[in-house]
Amino acid sequence: MLPRPPRESPHLHPLRLAALLCLCVGLVLIASFAGGMWQGMREEQRLTQVWSGEPGHHYGVPIIDPSLQHPENGIDFAIRVPRLGYYAAVKEGTSRSVLYASPGHYPETVWPGDPGTVGVAAHNVYWINFPQLTPGDEIDLETRYGTFKYRVTSAVIVNPDNRSVLIPDAPGYHLTLTTCWPLWAGAFATQRYVIFTDQYFPRMEPRGYT
Repeated sequence: MLPRPPRESPHLHPLRLAALLCLCVGLVLIASFAGGMWQGMREEQRLTQVWSGEPGHHYGVPIIDPSLQHPENGIDFAIRVPRLGYYAAVKEGTSRSVLYASPGHYPETVWPGDPGTVGVAAHNVYWINFPQLTPGDEIDLETRYGTFKYRVTSAVIVNPDNRSVLIPDAPGYHLTLTTCWPLWAGAFATQRYVIFTDQYFPRMEPRGYT
């Protein structure tokens, strides 16, 4: 008679068990990340709709009004990037919970229209390809007291603890946009991609009278 093959142990081999546990943990993390991204996208859409539904006094020639430089309905202002077809409401703060739902305004930086640097952080979880921007591209900030236009001047990659890229009292009028780098790393990104811009003032053509 041929010998019987040895019976397999009813218990999983430790390596197989470890691999199965790693697989389960990975699936949970992916599901959690995807769920957070989906909720964040829905919240961003909701905030942008809230902003768009506000009275139209935030369009047109800027007239600085400090009384309007505060969050309303959870929104500071809105950002538009024509080159990327991107438009979103901007909340106050740069915590993880804020950036999952929208771009965030660095609280220590100035508001649009004030001298210095406006700082805005944008999470790359929505795969916004900000590195596509090149010098001369336009970025607009819509506020409740007017629209401010900026042109990209340069970009740099820095470590997350490098705060020298945000100088609130820098001479002139600037917008600095930061996002995670590399883009594919999402929440696990180890560096920051920083875009520098200068405000420009479009020439206002005089209106004719008839």
